[in-house]
Amino acid sequence: MKKHFQIRTPDTQTVLNICNTINCTPVTATILINRNIVSEKALTSFFNPSLNEILPQNPLKDMDVAVERIARAITNHEKILIFGDYDVDGITSTTLLYEFLNHVNANVSFYIPHRIKEGYSLQVGHILNYALPENINLIITTDCGSSSHDAVNKAQNSGIDVVITDHHNISDSLPPAVAVVNPKRSDCCSGLENLAGVGVAFYMLIALRKHLRDICFWKNQKEPNLKNMCDLVALGTLADSVPITGVNRTLTKTGLEIISSGKRPGIKALAQICKISTHDIDSGDIAFRLAPRLNAAGRIGHSKQAVTLLTAKDPATAMQIAQSLNEMNITRQNIEKKILNEISLDLQRHPHLLKKKSIVLADNNWHEGVNGIVAARLAETYCRPAILISTSNGMGKGSARSIPGFDLFNGLLSCADDLESFGGHTMAAGLKIKTKNIDRFKENFEAIVLKKMKPDDFTPKLFIDVELDLDDISPRLIDEIEYIQPFGTENQEPLFLARNVHVISSAPVGASHRKMSLSHRDGIINAIQFNIDVNKPLKKRFDQMVFHIGWNRWNKKKQPQIIIKEI
Repeated sequence: MKKHFQIRTPDTQTVLNICNTINCTPVTATILINRNIVSEKALTSFFNPSLNEILPQNPLKDMDVAVERIARAITNHEKILIFGDYDVDGITSTTLLYEFLNHVNANVSFYIPHRIKEGYSLQVGHILNYALPENINLIITTDCGSSSHDAVNKAQNSGIDVVITDHHNISDSLPPAVAVVNPKRSDCCSGLENLAGVGVAFYMLIALRKHLRDICFWKNQKEPNLKNMCDLVALGTLADSVPITGVNRTLTKTGLEIISSGKRPGIKALAQICKISTHDIDSGDIAFRLAPRLNAAGRIGHSKQAVTLLTAKDPATAMQIAQSLNEMNITRQNIEKKILNEISLDLQRHPHLLKKKSIVLADNNWHEGVNGIVAARLAETYCRPAILISTSNGMGKGSARSIPGFDLFNGLLSCADDLESFGGHTMAAGLKIKTKNIDRFKENFEAIVLKKMKPDDFTPKLFIDVELDLDDISPRLIDEIEYIQPFGTENQEPLFLARNVHVISSAPVGASHRKMSLSHRDGIINAIQFNIDVNKPLKKRFDQMVFHIGWNRWNKKKQPQIIIKEI
């Protein structure tokens, strides 16, 4: 689908003011304005993020109750169970809490459900079949639990307390837990609603450490260094696609610095598998290389392997697990490709399906652990919300992905009568539905999409930060762009457009990438384009090229490189 380019053109005087304030190039000033980083205070906060400034003016609702209950469980040696989600956010949240509670010698274990066999979040079966037989006294959920009413009721009636930490949208009343720490509660005034699940867990540990300090718990032992745990926060935050602004930017930037030190054997081993150095790791490496391999555990195997990797102390053990996760990821890629090819052929045979403004498809042969990734591909390719449902024995489990402008969670909320359950965010969600209701759901969901969206919303758009001549790319500019990292949602990697680009030479790299040398005032500048048909003839000149720029680091050397997005 052809994309519409929108070039942003901020006020010239504002560009000049920022150039004078922070001594940067006009290109960098333009990028900052495009991200609404304009005032001197905003610029200072953006370029000098500090963990000392992340505490909110108002604490998270129920935080005081949560930490008091957890502290009591620690001091009384009660049996604590951390119950996490099976994605990277849940994996890192679980690891974070598990490591902290181990540090204080708590009687703690963790449990992550099997994605396919057990499904999402805390359920009654987990109370009956695990928590009660194991004599658990306190369950702490992380990255889940806000919709687990029946399970929490069963736990409380069975004498097991539950503390929920989560960040998912809340569709109805809260479960009757001891505490529900979720910044998306309507009565929570913390201003931290953009936190990932691991961010919520991290804030709870800040409060718990202080509470333990207040009751003199640390008198005979050293307090844990929470900054050193920010590597986990960065992993989970970047993987969950929450906005990388404000507090999330501070936590992620700090976490990347911890990762670069190479202290955690599991992350180091996974980076080696990906053939990247932890010293040079960036947000893109996490989002597109590390996170998919951690996620592969839950999609193809079991997420506890990923927790075992992140908690591993022995490099050899870590490398063995990392290799296993890499093999799972290859399996996941093959399954994903097969499903995507099937759907693409089906859409070609039935073009009327693309006349609708939503894609809702179901099949009893699709691997539900991969549906979310394929749905994301479809949403991006066809620029419309996409839902894939795997069916079995009269029931379907679906994964949904959205496009900018459509709130997926609210869309599903409007179709709640068609669904058995659902949960998620604006851009991603999961659902359960009876097979007999799928056709009705398709019609109702399509009606909601048509009602909420404008015709222009279904045209894919590329927002260009700056129109930039290749001759104006300089080492100084690339260095300044690196200072804007980490990139992610709401702080996207800057996108540029150049005109009249001349190709000096080109050559395929592997089966689906192409390397090029482009004309530049200093001779040439290297470029690479990923995931293309390398057999297709390449022009020697392009009217337009859309691209990112950065340093290509290799063998302790670096050189400018263009990453081509569109030509």
